[in-house]
Amino acid sequence: MSKEPVIKYRGRAVYPEDVVTIRQLIAAHPGVSRRRLSILLCEAWDWRQANGVVRDMVCRGLLLALHRAGHIELPASRWPASRAIPRRRAPATDWLLDQSPITGALRDLLPLEIRQVRRTSDEALFNGLMERDHYLGYTQPVGEHLKYMFYARERPVACMAWSSAPWHMGPRDRFIGWSPTVRRRGLHLLAYNTRFLVLPWVRVPHLASHILGRIARRISVDWEIFYNHPLHYLETFVDRERFQGTCYRAANWIYLGQTTGRGIREKTMRVTRSLKDVLGYPLGKDFRARLCMADDQPCEGADA
Repeated sequence: MSKEPVIKYRGRAVYPEDVVTIRQLIAAHPGVSRRRLSILLCEAWDWRQANGVVRDMVCRGLLLALHRAGHIELPASRWPASRAIPRRRAPATDWLLDQSPITGALRDLLPLEIRQVRRTSDEALFNGLMERDHYLGYTQPVGEHLKYMFYARERPVACMAWSSAPWHMGPRDRFIGWSPTVRRRGLHLLAYNTRFLVLPWVRVPHLASHILGRIARRISVDWEIFYNHPLHYLETFVDRERFQGTCYRAANWIYLGQTTGRGIREKTMRVTRSLKDVLGYPLGKDFRARLCMADDQPCEGADA
């Protein structure tokens, strides 16, 4: 195989031999859509997500990049280029809930009921509460994700969202000690806490840290049910301009450093976003070894 790739796209290198294969695939299937071509190519390459589903959306982007660079000729798009992508409708927020104050000691509120609500009848309520009461509002997650609601005597008290981890995060990557290659193979074994909302009428000390402890003991099992693989590490960011992250520290999350304040698309060295604390939570003493199993060499500090 040639040493120099023609293109690199989302972590995959494409070599001249691959371009020949793609051209032959296109020639062998005249008249099919670009989406169908991407599925066929994924199947030919066995290019799949961790849950076994083919990566056809990423593959379509790769094919388009090759097309625009002149390496292949894709069939004409079946949708006009000017076709606008419809904006996702905001979740309904007019839920009629008992909003009388919930106060007192944590022991008086227990036991809490935890419900994983993605693809359930409670998901719309989760979305609406996040949209109405979280300062960031609701954003539809991309990739692997789960949604949780926490109930006390049938009244919701908190909501929590988890999704696929960010591609690169310096403090986390240094803490784990993995190489870019192993990170690419093991990133699906991490989950990122994107939203955590204790509902505004709930004022119970230590509730948030209790919820973090409870979720850490079950999220890997839930993730494996949905996506056919476990989790070995959790992470989140805390905006220090708004919060101190006290509940995470009380739940034994580890402070790893701060973000750079630059988005992934920021090509300059300018700080364009607020700095956030990076916090992590290993789900086992052997988390480094499990995250680095994809490599022939152990992670740095794998025995720590």
